[in-house]
Amino acid sequence: MPKSAAKSIIFARSKSRGDKIPTSKIELIKGDITKITADAIVNAANSTLLGGGGVDGAIHRAAGPKLLAECAALGGCATGQAKITKGYNLPARSVIHTVGPVWSGGNHNEERLLADCYRNCLALAREHNLKSIAFPSISTGAYRFPIEPAAQIALNTVKICLEKDPGVLERIIFVLFSDSDLEVYQKSYRDSFPEG
Repeated sequence: MPKSAAKSIIFARSKSRGDKIPTSKIELIKGDITKITADAIVNAANSTLLGGGGVDGAIHRAAGPKLLAECAALGGCATGQAKITKGYNLPARSVIHTVGPVWSGGNHNEERLLADCYRNCLALAREHNLKSIAFPSISTGAYRFPIEPAAQIALNTVKICLEKDPGVLERIIFVLFSDSDLEVYQKSYRDSFPEG
């Protein structure tokens, strides 16, 4: 299997509050988020939304120049907030751009801002009737947010959103860059969804 190809590691369903309510599938995979087929992929963007390194640069390169043109018209994005664009040349129909916090020791609302990233992305997905969304590990690269608490925040925030709005999203995918990141997310998954 090519290094960039996504491979499924774990599948689970969130518990629903009744047999008539649809459930949501959560996937943790190692792969390239630009290759994921979903209604939306999430871009861990900088505040300008004009591209950068890491996931942000990869998404802009794969989507093509029309993404940059649409992002330029959005006027940037504040930390913890999210904005949506078309996916252009990506397999995903849309890109939801969110700006994660830069880790500054944990005393500058970094945890709340990171949770806001996930909440606001999920809210945009719901608002636009998207049924599947793929997340990278927001802020854990150049922004230096420690991976263990970041994974716990990501999965707990998704769990809370699924409990509030069961079945709104059919598929939530976390696309991790490395085996070690995937292992951290798997452990956090078991902690957040012990019944899964």
